[in-house]
Amino acid sequence: MKRPTFALLAAALGLAMAIPSHADEGMWMPSQLPSIGKSLREAGLQGNPADLADLTKAPLNAVVKVGGATGSFISGDGLVLTNHHVAFGIIQYNSNAQRDLIQNGFVSHQRTEELPANPDFRLRVTTGFDKVSDQVLAAAKGKTGRAYFDAIDAVSKSMVAECEREPGTRCSVVTMFYGRDFYLVKQLELRDVRLVYAPPRAIGNYGDEVDNFVWPRHAGDFTLLRAYVSPDGKPADYAKDNVPYHPPAHLQVAGDGVKEGDFVMLAGYPGITYRHRTAAEFADQVQWRLPTTVQVMQQLQHVIEDTGREDRQAAIRYASQLQSLKNNIKRFEGELDGLKRSDAVTVRRKDEDAMMAWLASQPQAGVLRPQIDEVNHLIAAGNAMRERDLLMGLMQSQTQLLRSAIMLQRLAHERGRPDAQREAGYQLRDEDLIAGTLRQVQRRYDPAVEKRLLTALLTRYQQLPDAQRLLEFDAAFGRTPDALARKLDQVYGATHLGDEATRLAWLKADPSSLDKTDDVLLAVAAQLQPALLRMEDERKSREGDLLRLRPAYMDALIAYREKQGRAVYPDANATLRVSYGKVTPLMARDAVSYEPVTTTAGIVEKNTNAPPFDAPRPLLDAIAKGDYDGYADEKTKLMPVDFLSNLDTTGGNSGSPVLNAKGELVGLNFDSNWEAVSASWMFDPRYKRAIHVDLRYMRWLMDKVYPAPELLKEMGVPAR
Repeated sequence: MKRPTFALLAAALGLAMAIPSHADEGMWMPSQLPSIGKSLREAGLQGNPADLADLTKAPLNAVVKVGGATGSFISGDGLVLTNHHVAFGIIQYNSNAQRDLIQNGFVSHQRTEELPANPDFRLRVTTGFDKVSDQVLAAAKGKTGRAYFDAIDAVSKSMVAECEREPGTRCSVVTMFYGRDFYLVKQLELRDVRLVYAPPRAIGNYGDEVDNFVWPRHAGDFTLLRAYVSPDGKPADYAKDNVPYHPPAHLQVAGDGVKEGDFVMLAGYPGITYRHRTAAEFADQVQWRLPTTVQVMQQLQHVIEDTGREDRQAAIRYASQLQSLKNNIKRFEGELDGLKRSDAVTVRRKDEDAMMAWLASQPQAGVLRPQIDEVNHLIAAGNAMRERDLLMGLMQSQTQLLRSAIMLQRLAHERGRPDAQREAGYQLRDEDLIAGTLRQVQRRYDPAVEKRLLTALLTRYQQLPDAQRLLEFDAAFGRTPDALARKLDQVYGATHLGDEATRLAWLKADPSSLDKTDDVLLAVAAQLQPALLRMEDERKSREGDLLRLRPAYMDALIAYREKQGRAVYPDANATLRVSYGKVTPLMARDAVSYEPVTTTAGIVEKNTNAPPFDAPRPLLDAIAKGDYDGYADEKTKLMPVDFLSNLDTTGGNSGSPVLNAKGELVGLNFDSNWEAVSASWMFDPRYKRAIHVDLRYMRWLMDKVYPAPELLKEMGVPAR
């Protein structure tokens, strides 16, 4: 379908990108920063805003994607700073009942002591971000539905293949404004990442779920990793003779801290925001999706916790998965609470109604309005299968062995096609990562836990109405709880996929041999595959039309908000973004206000000597000693722990570096406050705050409590 090109609309869209937001709102693309340079300087930035648009220059070339979150280089020898909870999977991977790094922490005093990350862990440095909208949209011109999706997918894969001819790179094509613009992202991918320093659980996760998304906070949520490359400087898998990666730049840790009112800036990889979604999607999120997802995840949480109480080894193997579930549950609960408190559904409906009323008087209304109506129809159609899709997604993401079997069968299916036509995630470029995923299973799997997880999910599935049922799943697992229990006992009692060598052998086997396998779990995965492929086809057809039609909604929304002088920036989508603001207190509700900095005094006040407030004895002794020289706040003489800012953040910003006006590292982002968890959908400047580790606390811990003088020296801030 040809997109409308109206002079009035085009002018509005062009101006929209240059409108600065308030300093406390906006996840800006680096390319947008020069256009808001005046606002940045007025807010307090001392550097040149134009430098922030160049991904090859500091500071942005020091900011990296770490797993699904963010980190930053802080030395010339590849030392990376991120959150304890971001690196928790690495800590768990290297832990067992005899060597519990989760509980006790880890300090490497020389590089030979550093521990390898799980083999599917990746660190990526963005080196290119080029607009390719014209090429992508031209390929899809005149198409609809699945054909539109496939056209964009094909041209994207072609661009990625060309981009990845350079060894060691990982490329992707991403969309901004939901199909309106497309960008080719180029990243250096580092595969050998090692654990260097991690505080004990009772520091890195002090307060656990009680304090999660809560202020005041007293967590030392940080961990140090190191990136390695082969001796010739190329990205490589883990090997003992690899050498530290030398980044083109690294951040300088500030010698001083921050105080209320100071300028701060953050760069990172925020996951996904939904601020530009339709009113119907806001309603669905509040009325069904959030409460249902929380309910199902709580079932899975209880399964892991109950099993872990009986089996310490199982508890360690599922510690990372449990932590992720608990974090998501609380985040979704906070999101629901915040959206209800702000009456987001009503507010968004009124805003959309006003936009549509304005659009009715514009010359482009006759073209845009039918497309917007069709967007709402597609959203409603997708919701008809939403519970089935939720359960199927969790069934794959929350299992290890079944996910492996499904992955192996899908890879075999894709290997029968030319590489360019394979499903994303199953191309030749993905096979090393698939192998890494299969290898990490061994330390994160227990058959009793997986059977109980599947029982919880598939029991719910069995209760769905017939319209949402899948014949292949009914045939595989039965339609009653008793049949399900018998099937799971049979499958997990007979499968050999629990053996790592067996999994990797199937990865390398001729795909035709999977048709003849006598492994019962692989056979079940083969039985389920037609249903999963059918669901995928339905999803892609719907997404193809949404990619084609949503730009009409975005064109109207951008033009309408520009007319009002409101900020316009793309919803976050895991690409590099920058936000800026100030160290700011919080008035959470009537007569309840909070200072923006916590201190070690709060650690002692909260301590109960029992989880989750069981501060380690070395920490309590150091606090009692009060040796804060060179780290304490100059005015109060107190030792800072965490601080608040009004920076615009969301999931994925965990581990993002917080910089001062001179571009020095002063904090490490790790959370949002409870009142603002809903900011992924609706931003409210009254409540939106980000929570950061004060780097003075990190440095003090590494100097006085769990000493690592070699690392402090490497960071350029030697021990006092």
